[in-house]
Amino acid sequence: MAEYVKMFVSFFKIGLFTFGGGYAMLPMFRKELIEKNNYITEDELMDYYSIGQCTPGIIAVNVATFTGYKVRKTLGGIVATSAIVLPSLIVIMSIAGILDMVTNNSIVEHAFNGIRIGVTVLLFNELIGIARKNIKNKFQIGLLVMAICLLFLGASSIMAVLFAGIIGGVRFWRMEK
Repeated sequence: MAEYVKMFVSFFKIGLFTFGGGYAMLPMFRKELIEKNNYITEDELMDYYSIGQCTPGIIAVNVATFTGYKVRKTLGGIVATSAIVLPSLIVIMSIAGILDMVTNNSIVEHAFNGIRIGVTVLLFNELIGIARKNIKNKFQIGLLVMAICLLFLGASSIMAVLFAGIIGGVRFWRMEK
């Protein structure tokens, strides 16, 4: 039972103290799940993010579910998912009644503008970290550049991910021959 409480607290903190969605949660996921509690490895976190990006739903919820399930099977998945969603639910329910007053307040508007900049910095920092860990050779650099070009040419992110996955799979298949 204590392990479920510990897991709940970890995921509740992630849900409570991170702003900006799934990618902005990556530093908190890393700190809580890898460094502090040793629930998963860095590679598993990247795999969960990749799968979470390709499956329906919110990335953070998917990562919480995958991690909870890995650590404590079905009940662990339920505990982790509930814990990461609960802070948002509480905040949304609290704000719903005063939404009109909050959205028209210039102080709140400026605070959110500042938060957006802070989240952008967090995302950029994580992007650099992910790139350093996952881009290891010229082929991968080329694949990254081609995927970015696809996005700038108007292709959907799904197409860019599928393109990179297919090219990477073909390269692996050719190397195995």
